[in-house]
Amino acid sequence: MRRKKEAVLCFPMIESGQRKIVIEYEEKYKRLSDRLDQQPELVTLAHRDLRKVSQGGPKGRKGDYTSENILRALIVMMVENLPLRKTIVLIAHSGFLQNFVRLGGRLVMDYSFLDKCFNAIEPETWQKMNEVLARQAAAEGIIDPSAIRTDTTVVEANIHFPTDSSLLWDSWRVAARLLRRAHKRCRYPLFHRFHDKKVKALHLFITRYAASPSKTRQRAVRSKVRTLLERVRWMTDIAESFCADVAGTPDLDLLGIAEELRGFLPSIHTVIETAERAGLRGEKVPASERVFSLFEPHVELIKRGKRSKPVEFGHKLVLSQVQQKFISHFETLEVQEPDNELTEPAAEAHQETFGSYPDVMTTDKGMNPCAEKRAKLAAKVKVLAIPRKLSDWADEALVEWQGFRAGIEGTISVLKRAFRLARCLFRGFRHFASAVGLSVVAHNLVVLAAHGTG
Repeated sequence: MRRKKEAVLCFPMIESGQRKIVIEYEEKYKRLSDRLDQQPELVTLAHRDLRKVSQGGPKGRKGDYTSENILRALIVMMVENLPLRKTIVLIAHSGFLQNFVRLGGRLVMDYSFLDKCFNAIEPETWQKMNEVLARQAAAEGIIDPSAIRTDTTVVEANIHFPTDSSLLWDSWRVAARLLRRAHKRCRYPLFHRFHDKKVKALHLFITRYAASPSKTRQRAVRSKVRTLLERVRWMTDIAESFCADVAGTPDLDLLGIAEELRGFLPSIHTVIETAERAGLRGEKVPASERVFSLFEPHVELIKRGKRSKPVEFGHKLVLSQVQQKFISHFETLEVQEPDNELTEPAAEAHQETFGSYPDVMTTDKGMNPCAEKRAKLAAKVKVLAIPRKLSDWADEALVEWQGFRAGIEGTISVLKRAFRLARCLFRGFRHFASAVGLSVVAHNLVVLAAHGTG
């Protein structure tokens, strides 16, 4: 049975002889701890999801760590901007952080256990936690929700730059690896030789000469694409035959390998189809019909008109922020929408959280809704500081609020540099969205701690 929390001692007194930076570091965590103590609803929300990680044995054995220990360890991970392994090592070597996590003299948890607990917490739970923080901060007068600034950004997934040839090579090597594992570990008879070096050479030739202006090179590239497609189709047929052969076997290892391979097959078929359409037929395949990673098939291609990065692979994130740098609303979009369709939902989310629409809402020109939706939004929001054309900048009030709007760009930079949102390392969209939620909650806790809460 997972316990929610337990009584522990407070932080020890900070030694006056420490360096100033050490004192500031420990004071920050002291204020973070006080904020968590003042809002027990955060632990309650996490506890609802974490209970399923440890249901207890027939004798009712209790879990070694409480939900509070786990939540605080995850916050340390984001505040310190560290991966799971290094977070556990840091906590194990810091008596102060062990007090913050409230281990009570116990050994620190394993990083794989902490990862399992993170995966158990739903994305909606992190959103509810952020709403609890927002309402409490507004009730205490720490934040003023009367004016918000809204913007979008992209959180990239942890994938390589996808091309048709690289995805075909990924398809080959993944299928070959799993089939070899079945042959080596489970004695599955394999009557084929997989020439990985020859297939990789095809991929490298296509990559090297795909942009060549020479017609001879282009004919050679098309020939290599045709050969690569044939090889990957052949491998796919073998993989499908393997999955069918072991369907009724009692060997659990074989069933596990087949299940893993079966999960890749739909994406592999999509990769083969789109590569043939683009590489041999010369079609322009829409991004919505493509797969950009075998391992992260949920990833989207997003264009935002940035010269330094014309395309990004990940998911769009919508952020709304109040004047005190507190992020009052966030949403990770599984399917991207145009920016101008996201302004009204952001205002509605603000109304659900605080009970009223903001007095002032400002965004950049890209989030300006259509005339009909803008008129509806203007009836709810007193000041809608969203420019529509160049002449709007003659309005001094709009210019002032646009200066306020620019502040969210700094927050987006902080989230990406200091809270691990430049590239999400967690797999699957649900875990992707949970990582975004944890980053935003940790950021807001730090903001509240900086305002002297606790």
